Amino acid sequence: MREVHTPGEGRPPSYPIASVDNALRLLLLFREQQSLRLTDACNYLGVAHSTAHRLLAMLIHRGFVCQDESRVYRPGPMLVDIGLAVVQKMDVRMQARPFLEKLAAAFGETVHLVALERDQVRYIDAIESGHALRVIARTGQVLPAHCTSAGKALLGELSPAQVRMIYDGKELVQITPNSISSLETLEKVLAEVRTHGYAVNHGENDENVGSVAIALVNAVDRPVASIAVAMPEYRLLPGIQTDIVKVLKEVRQEFRSAS
Repeated sequence: MREVHTPGEGRPPSYPIASVDNALRLLLLFREQQSLRLTDACNYLGVAHSTAHRLLAMLIHRGFVCQDESRVYRPGPMLVDIGLAVVQKMDVRMQARPFLEKLAAAFGETVHLVALERDQVRYIDAIESGHALRVIARTGQVLPAHCTSAGKALLGELSPAQVRMIYDGKELVQITPNSISSLETLEKVLAEVRTHGYAVNHGENDENVGSVAIALVNAVDRPVASIAVAMPEYRLLPGIQTDIVKVLKEVRQEFRSAS
């Protein structure tokens, strides 16, 4: 069985960890073949059966590998999910761009596209407002999910049990005095998000900024990102918020239909 090389391999690290390297080499092997047996792994790595078995057992434990009834090892769900997540994050920017443009044109405010990363959100695209006083595009920034409307919109797509797993034992960071400071309060807010179908933020990560957000779901109702319309807090009046929510709900449905 020939060695599998990955594009961009540089010089080996100064302090290599053999077990990590062997586990990664096994995963790379799945690029060339759909399955392997324990003997294949032993021969490929040049290690004893017991060593290969322990490596594969840990990969199974973490979901990167699975084993069928015939004792054959195959790619596990976690390996597939990671690949899909990376591709999806690239694709969602292209898919969502027309909807960012639609919202920016409708309201003249900054529009963000945001992805959830456990208890944080990453801003992956934006269209910045042309107003002299505006919210600056945050593309590339990472913020606590509970302090943003975009994050709360995505957390609201999860079940209460899933949210508790994410925040298990973690303290909720307070960026401003308006930030949610406890899991109990967050759960109440997310219940409202699920009821109303959107999330708001009034000075929770910047005291002078308000925003309204909605989660974008694909054709099978899986959340893939969220869109937030952000502006100086004084411009987020009740009537404006109502108008934004109406268009956001239209965008959610249009995005789902196009996915």
